[in-house]
Parts: sequence; structure tokens; C-alpha cells
Amino acid sequence: MNGIPDHRPRFPERRRAIGIIGAGAIARSAHLPAYRTWGLPVVAVASRTRAAAEALAADFEVGTVHASVDALLADPRVEVVDLATGPTGRVELIAAAVAAGKHVLAQKPLISDPADLPRLLEVLADARSRGIRVAVNQNARWAPAWRLASLLIREGRIGDVVGVTHLHDKPLPPLVGTSFDDVPHMLLNDYLVHWLDITRCWLEGARVVEIAARDHRVPDQPSAARNPWGADVRMQTSTGASASIRIVGSARTDAGGCPFWIHGTRGTLRGSILLGSDRLVLETDGESTELALDGQWFTDGFAGAMGELQCAIDEGREPENSADHVVATVRATFAAVESAELGGAPVRPHDLELTTALTGRSGAQ
Repeated sequence: MNGIPDHRPRFPERRRAIGIIGAGAIARSAHLPAYRTWGLPVVAVASRTRAAAEALAADFEVGTVHASVDALLADPRVEVVDLATGPTGRVELIAAAVAAGKHVLAQKPLISDPADLPRLLEVLADARSRGIRVAVNQNARWAPAWRLASLLIREGRIGDVVGVTHLHDKPLPPLVGTSFDDVPHMLLNDYLVHWLDITRCWLEGARVVEIAARDHRVPDQPSAARNPWGADVRMQTSTGASASIRIVGSARTDAGGCPFWIHGTRGTLRGSILLGSDRLVLETDGESTELALDGQWFTDGFAGAMGELQCAIDEGREPENSADHVVATVRATFAAVESAELGGAPVRPHDLELTTALTGRSGAQ
């Protein structure tokens, strides 16, 4: 068969210096390990708690701990600000970084409150006018199986996408007593954002005409768990292509993963991610080919998101994980939550044109 595109993270020749805001679990478990593995320089860190910032800096040999966000933003060595923080207050952090002339990679979900959207759009417009790139750490776009699937779809290997199906067939992470359990409709509003995001990337070129979602408590779910552990999302587009995401709860299985199917007019991609289940099979022209994968979502996906931003800066283009592009994921998430609030009634969102992440991104790989 024809050559398979390179799905590994990509970086410019000169890796730009990073300053991290936030010294929590995700910075320690994913951001810093990814950047260390792939040779991305981190020169400074700041956090609400100086002790946490100092501990992170010591463990990952970051030379400077700033006492405040303002001090980090004033550091002339910092070229890219990595916002490894929660969504509360994120829009103003992005605004401050843009005002300081720094490019930004913001953690997901980009925002979780619809009231923040108008201000976010203002900040992004300001960034564009200044030539500042703002990207979102939608790191699952660089999970090897999902990334290679995206590139094959971009090349037209399975024709036009007809349908996307995801099944979450693995245990949930610890939720009871965590901050995640305080997020209303947590599965839809936070946990499944990666699945919603990659799905709308695979459906590029279509307009979402309807989203329906429900979440529900499942048998044996702890009474202390404030949020439901089961959810279903359906998406219908203007082309007739559709998508389904199903999470049955915290699955009890020794062979779990997150299988997915992408059916097209000329073929099918089927695969899985997480828990060692990573695989991708291309079925087309009467042949079924298992494709070799290199890397893991954690932590290579985090390197991929930052690498794409840095490549875009060097190449004078918008990154494919630009905040402007991810706004459509934000709108889809809000529509899913609204549908769940309505007991699963379909919501017909506005301004959900799915464009340009997989097409028209010069230089993107």
C-alpha cells in the first residue's frame, strides 16, 4: 500500500523557551515529562503556591521560580506560556499573556462556563491583531492512533467520513472527592471533551445540525459520587455524517481500552487507545492492514500539542489546535450539556461549522 504519514510529534529546528503557569498534577505527570523527553526547554514556572512551584522546578531542573504570574510574563526569556491551570480565570490569563507578547498553549477544556465565551472571543481577536498564536492543549489529537487516523482522513484514504463511533471500555479515573466531581455534568463538560474534539476534527467540512446527550447514574455507582458515571452523545451533521460516543460507567475489565470506528465512503479505520490497547487498522480496497504506531497519548500527545504551536509560530500560520478552532469544540460541549439538562432533547447549535483543522493548514503534519 502507499506510504503511511508520520504521526509523531513535530517540532521546529529551534525549540522556543517555555514558561509554565501551574504546578499541579497535570504539569508534573504530563507537561514536564513530555517536554523533557522531546527536548523542549522550560525556563520558568509560577503557581499559586510557591512551594509547589519550587518542588516542580527542583524535580525537573527548571532554573527559575517566579513569585507571581506577572513576574513570569515579564521574563524576557519566556517565549511561550503554558497554562497548566484549571478553566476558572483562564481567559484573563490568556489576555495577560497576549498583552505581554507571549504565545500561549492553554489547557483543556478551554472554558467551561458559557458566560466566558464573549470575553474569550475578544481576547482571541486581540491576539490575532498582534500576531500572537493562542493554541489549546487538545493533546489527544496527538494520541498515536487518533493522530494517524486524522492524517489518513486528511489524505482521503477512506473517502468522505460517513460515521464515527466511540466506546469507552475502561475504568474511570478516581472522581469521588475530587474537584472534577464538583463540575456539573462532568463527563460531558470535561472528561469527554477529548472525544468530542477528535470527533469533530474527523467530521471536518460538515456543519453540526443537532447534538443530543444524556448522562445517568449507573448500578453500584457510589452514593458519594455527585456526577453520573454513564453518558451518551449523538451528533448529526449537514452532510448526513453522524457520530456517537458512549461511556457505560467505570467498566470492570482486564482488557479495556477505548475502541473507535471511522466509516467512510471508501473504507474504514478501526482502532483503540489507552491501557495498552493502542492500535489502528485501515480497511480499504479489499485489504485490511494493521498500522504500526509509535508512542503513547501520555505523554507524547502533550509534546505534539506544544510542537504544533511552535511549528506554527515559525511557519507564520495558525496552529491546527488554535483556540479559534477549538471554540467549535467548546460550543459542541455546551450544546451537549444543554441537551442533558433538557433530558436528552436534541439541541441545534449555531456557529458550529467544522472547518480547517484537517484541511487548509499549510505545513501541518
